[in-house]
Amino acid sequence: MKNINNDINFLKEFLDEKYLLYNTTSFIETDPISIPHQFTKKEDIEIAGFFAATIAWGQRKTIISNANKIILMMDNSPHEFILNHSQKELLPFKKFVHRTFNGIDCIFFIKSLQNIYKKHKGLENAFAKEFKSSDENIKNAITGFRKLFLGINHLPRSDKHISNPESNSSAKRLCMYLRWMVRNDKKGVDFGIWKKINSSQLCLPLDVHTGNVSRKLGLLKRTQSDWKSVEEITSVLKLFDKNDPVKYDFALFGLGAFEKF
Repeated sequence: MKNINNDINFLKEFLDEKYLLYNTTSFIETDPISIPHQFTKKEDIEIAGFFAATIAWGQRKTIISNANKIILMMDNSPHEFILNHSQKELLPFKKFVHRTFNGIDCIFFIKSLQNIYKKHKGLENAFAKEFKSSDENIKNAITGFRKLFLGINHLPRSDKHISNPESNSSAKRLCMYLRWMVRNDKKGVDFGIWKKINSSQLCLPLDVHTGNVSRKLGLLKRTQSDWKSVEEITSVLKLFDKNDPVKYDFALFGLGAFEKF
């Protein structure tokens, strides 16, 4: 593999091959994206996906198990529950815990989503609120969404669960969520149900796997996993596919998680 760093064409071919290998429906079952894949209605998909992405750190089995618990407590009808839940129906969520995301956070998320669907025309519009089609990437989409999401009354402890690129956070989970909602390559993994953001504007979800593999391949020079690194690695991936750079998330993650590259 030592020739990879010196041969851009070979590296593109290598990553394209891994993208095709891992961007298949056979991997859905073991990935948090399996949660929104339980649904067909747009609003159910995006709400289920949002919760799954929000708690997507730690062991994948635990993430999937806990995300399923949230969906079950919503009677397997996320959109209906968000719009019409009663105070009594929120009580079971008080006991929910996933690492540092607890019942207080979960109930606030439900209330904020209700505000977004009742007053701001849903999650896609919330992300598009301060986003322009001319934006280079999704930074403004995330920061605008964060401002709106945290705009209702809540405890400050919940702020950390909506990452902020303006504070140089890599916003890995939100980048991943936007990949799920925006990319539409007809391969059955990502949903492609949002039209107000283009695939060319997405940013790589930078985690331990994608970061380590990117550095080993010479694609990323920065040692920190922050927003500056997200923009650096995404700009390099645009050299391989300017219209869909984040498709290489499948390759980089797969190499790290499944091949221990």
